[in-house]
Amino acid sequence: MEKFVLVIHVIAALGVITLVLLQHGKGADMGASFGAGASGSLFGVSGSANFMSRATAAFVVVFFATSLTLAYMASHKESGGSVIKASVTQNVTPKAVDVPASTPAEANTTTTQDIPK
Repeated sequence: MEKFVLVIHVIAALGVITLVLLQHGKGADMGASFGAGASGSLFGVSGSANFMSRATAAFVVVFFATSLTLAYMASHKESGGSVIKASVTQNVTPKAVDVPASTPAEANTTTTQDIPK
C-alpha cells in the first residue's frame, strides 16, 4: 500500500512541476502595470480559471493528500519505529573494556621522548 501511495505522490509532484512551468506567469505584465496604463493587471481580476490552473490545483490536492498519508504511514509502522524509542526500550549492557595493566607510577612518568619539540 505504501509503495502505491508513493508512486501516486511522485506522479502528482511531477504533474505539479510540469504544469507550473508550462503556465504563463502573472508577473510578466508587472512592468507594464507600474506606470504604463495597465495598472489592473498586477493584482486585479485574473479571469476564469483555465484547464491548466484547474489541473494544477487537482495535482496539488493529490500531492498534499499523499504527503499526509505517507507521513501517517511512516509514523505508525509496526516494524522499526522511532530510533529514540528503540534505544530506550532496548536492554543494553555495557561491554567490558580491556585496560592495560600499568602501575600509577608508570602512568605519571614522562620521558624526553614524550615531550613534543
